[in-house]
Parts: sequence; structure tokens; C-alpha cells
Amino acid sequence: MAENVADFIWNRLHDWGVRRVYGYPGDGIGGLIAALQRQDGRIAFVQARHEETAALMASGESRFTGEVGVCIATSGPGAVHILNGLYDARLDHRPVLALVGQQARSAMGAHYQQDLDLQSLFKDVAGAYVETASVPEQVPHLIDRAYRIAKAERRVTCVILPNDLQLQEMRQPAREHGMTFSGVGVEMSAPVPGRSALQRAADILNSGEKVAMLVGAGAIGATDQVLAVAETLQAGIAKALLGKAAVPDDVAFCTGSIGLLGTKASWELMQGCDTFLMVGSGFPYAEFLPKPGQARGVQIDVDAGMLGLRYPMDINLIGDATATLTALLPLLEQKSAPDWRAEIEENTRKSWAELVDLAAVEADPINPQQVAHELSARLPEASIVTADSGTTTVWYARNLRFRAGMMGSVSGTLATMGCAVPYAIAAKFAYPERPVVALVGDGAMQMNGLGELVTIAKYWRDWSDPRLIVMVLNNRELAYVTWEERIQAGDPKWPSSQHLPDLPYADIARLMGLDGERVTEPSEVGPAWDRALAAERPFVLDMVTDPDIPPLPPHITFEQARGFAGALAAGDPAAGSVLAKTARSVLTTLLPGRG
Repeated sequence: MAENVADFIWNRLHDWGVRRVYGYPGDGIGGLIAALQRQDGRIAFVQARHEETAALMASGESRFTGEVGVCIATSGPGAVHILNGLYDARLDHRPVLALVGQQARSAMGAHYQQDLDLQSLFKDVAGAYVETASVPEQVPHLIDRAYRIAKAERRVTCVILPNDLQLQEMRQPAREHGMTFSGVGVEMSAPVPGRSALQRAADILNSGEKVAMLVGAGAIGATDQVLAVAETLQAGIAKALLGKAAVPDDVAFCTGSIGLLGTKASWELMQGCDTFLMVGSGFPYAEFLPKPGQARGVQIDVDAGMLGLRYPMDINLIGDATATLTALLPLLEQKSAPDWRAEIEENTRKSWAELVDLAAVEADPINPQQVAHELSARLPEASIVTADSGTTTVWYARNLRFRAGMMGSVSGTLATMGCAVPYAIAAKFAYPERPVVALVGDGAMQMNGLGELVTIAKYWRDWSDPRLIVMVLNNRELAYVTWEERIQAGDPKWPSSQHLPDLPYADIARLMGLDGERVTEPSEVGPAWDRALAAERPFVLDMVTDPDIPPLPPHITFEQARGFAGALAAGDPAAGSVLAKTARSVLTTLLPGRG
């Protein structure tokens, strides 16, 4: 049988190195699904429960492998559903290729069933490259260019494929006017600034006495170079949320996370420095960086659009983190700054000790910080941890101490709910031999995590190490939104908006053939993690936690304190509990060792 367009697409993507695609079937991609079956496993199809989570899985795969994640959606509603996951990838600079079905070419523009203007719909999220195929001869260069741009530019791209075209016999372009020819492959080379630019940057860094570094997702893979530069400059290292795995947390001069979710040590590092080196990060909250004019600055980023965006840098270098730091290192002078380095290390030690004390603050029934603290010491080697958007992000950022070889991610810039379980599934497909932990709020679990437990139940036997633990932080509330309303807007909690039903998450998991446990006592948190990490199948931990434990920022402004006080005075239904537990937490930070 002659190869049709759909067969060609999968063969071409296989030549590009694609071995997995995430999606959900529909008649708009019927030809592609049938052709994927004819691949006989050369490209695996992972059936998600929803197109949004399929795109989140593709985003997750790109985060953990650095390769292009591929997802597929049918026309009409499928195309609309996939958008959120694609925006997640786009805003965190993750390479993803989306194949999207469309109605037959003859019906387009006729207000036909599921006929949407997909070119316009995807123009923003896939603005780097979105095209609609119209003839078979066009398909080779559409697939090649979409994949090449996604990989080389770390962007989202999209190819729209009418369903009748998918079934047509494949025809290669003829050698005539109006045709174009393309091929597979792109040789990636790490960009490095020129010698003069590197020397100017080195001059600034060499002249500083108190150097602070901030590293992000762009520094992942450059750990050795980051540490070598920090040792030479006697600098402290703070980490943006997406850069948590860039530097191990057992490094004495790594102050941990920065920002609202960060540590006091990172805040003090930025407030005390006179020189600032930012590597591979688009960290958005400028109020946590040095004050403009306080420090001379150097930034390194592979994307020119991210340079000079958060702090008025003196030197902006377009370059890959590993290659640029390697080239910069010989130009740096070994500093002697014992007082500055000692201050950084002491502040870091105090921050970790404070987090231990905060995890011990009395709660009803379980302090959520204790859940993360107990996991941290138990994380197996080479673990992959995903966290959802909400208070789970706070405890992931602060309380987990990553060691060398571990990986982790969250939805950084989009901060979408419902990302942790899809990310975790993608991590297990990419690394079936590694243990994976997803930290999920109950809001996100109810939004789409429960559905994706079905996906876990469907595929877990294919993984060489079956350990995938989904920890549900069950506080019966959209807790992070509640705290934002209290602190930012000064509004009390509105139960109609914030309260969530209390579901038996572990029981649901067991009904699906997985394992699980509900935990209601603080003394059982550690042993429950032990049981989950030793389980022989995926495990759901239903941790019943206290929503009134405050995610205290490392630095509280007058406006935040006034908003918080106003919310409690305005009749917050949990005012007494919140006030008592906030007071305990604040006192714990003032009186260390008395948690």
C-alpha cells in the first residue's frame, strides 16, 4: 500500500528522533492515529485523559530531557483544549511541537462542524511557527521546519493538518518552480560571546567585593561551571524556581530559592551584594533583587529577549550558560572574601535550621511543611520531583534539599494548576528507571490529577521502576489563593470560593488498582513516605494538612502586613486559627530551635 501523508509524518518525525507522542484521539486526526498504529511501536502513543494534560506531558518531557516534546489534538474542541499546556511550554521556553487536526479543506470557512480558525487560534502560543498544510508536497518542509525551530529556538510550534489531507497519497515535491525541498537534522552549537565582551564582564566581576549569583533553568547542566565561578569569586548562589536542580542544596554557599517562595538567606544575599551575576534566569520579581544602582551587574542568557529585563545590567551576554561560563572562568581572578563568604554560609545554615523549626510548628492536623521536610531526607538518588501551582510550590521550593543528580520542575511563568501529575507521567516515560514524586494540591488534584491517575493505572506496568508517588496536600481549600487574597488585597477568606470537598484520594487510587494511604497524624508522615517509596506500584499519599499554616515570605513589607491585618479584622472565618499559627511561625523565626 502506498504511503499516505499521515504515514509520512510519523516516519519523518521518527527520523528526527521522536519516539513518543502524547494526545487524545478524534476524527480530526483519524488518519494520524491510524498511521501511528502502523508504526508498530516505533513511536509510542501515550493516551492522556485530556488534550490539556497531553500538552503538559509534552512540556514536562521537554523539561526533563531537553528534547522536543510532541503532542497531538483533534480539530475544534481538542485544539482549544491543548492551548493551556502549550502556553505552559511557551512561557518557560520549552520546545514543543503540536500536531493539530482540522476539518476537510473543502469545508474550511463554511461554519462547518468543528471548523475553527486554527491559524489565528495558535498564532500567539506557536508564534515561532504555525502553518496549515494544504497539499502533500508541502508537508515535508512544514514538519522539518516546525521541528527544527522548536529544537533550536526552544519554542512552541504547530502544524495544522486537515483530516482529508492526512489520508491522501504522499507526493514528494517535483523539481519545478514553486516547490521547496527540505531535510532532517540540525547541528546545535552553544553560542559564546566574543572575547572582548567576556573581558568586560570579567572586569566587572573582578572589581566586586561581595558577589551574588542568581541561576535559573538555563543553568541546569552547568552545575560544575556555576560552582567553579562561585568559588573563584567567593560568591553566594541563589536559585530561581525553575533552577532548583541547577545547584545541589548541600553546597554551603547555595542560599536556596529566591523570592516570595525563597529563603531569608537569599534575600540577605541580594540586599548585601555589590556585584550581581545572573545566569539563565527570567526571575520576575525585581523587588527581591539588588536595588537598582546598588550592584554592578552581568547577565548571561541564550535568549536576547530576556537580557536586561529584570535588573539594569552593565553587561548583557548572549550565550549558553555552560559554554559562556567556561570561557569566562579563565578571565576571573581568584578572590579572597572570607567575611562575605562566612556571612553567606552562616545565613544559609540559619535558613535551613529555621525551615526545620517551621516544619515542627503545631498544626491541625498536619503541618504541610512537615510533609515536605520528611520527604526531603528520604528522596532516593536520581529522584525526579514535580510540584503543582499553589502552596505545594512553596514547600517544594523551600523545604526540599536537592542533591546532585536529582531533577525537578514546576510551571514557572504560567503557574498553571494541574501540571504536576502530567509532568510526573512524562518523567516516568522519559526515565522509567527513576523514582518520581508529584506534589499536588487538592485543588489541582480535583482539577485534572484524578483523571490522570487513570493514565498512570493504564501504563505503570511498562515502567522498570514502578515508583510514582502522588502526594495530595489535602487541606480542603484553595489555600494559596486564600493567602494571596488576605495579604495582597486585604480581603478575608470567602468559603464559597475557597473551600473544597474532602475526597478519599487514596481510596480512589486503590479502586484504580494503584496503592494509597490517608495520613492524619503528624507521627505517621515519615513512615507513610517510607511505605510509599517502598511500594511496588504507584502510590497516592493523601496528606490531611492544615490550610492555616502561613507561607511566610522571607521579607514582609508594610503593605503586606497591613493587608493581612485588614483581612483578619474584616471577619475572616479562620481569623483565630490563622493568627495563632502565624504568630507561632513568626516566633519560630525569631526564636530558632523552639519550634
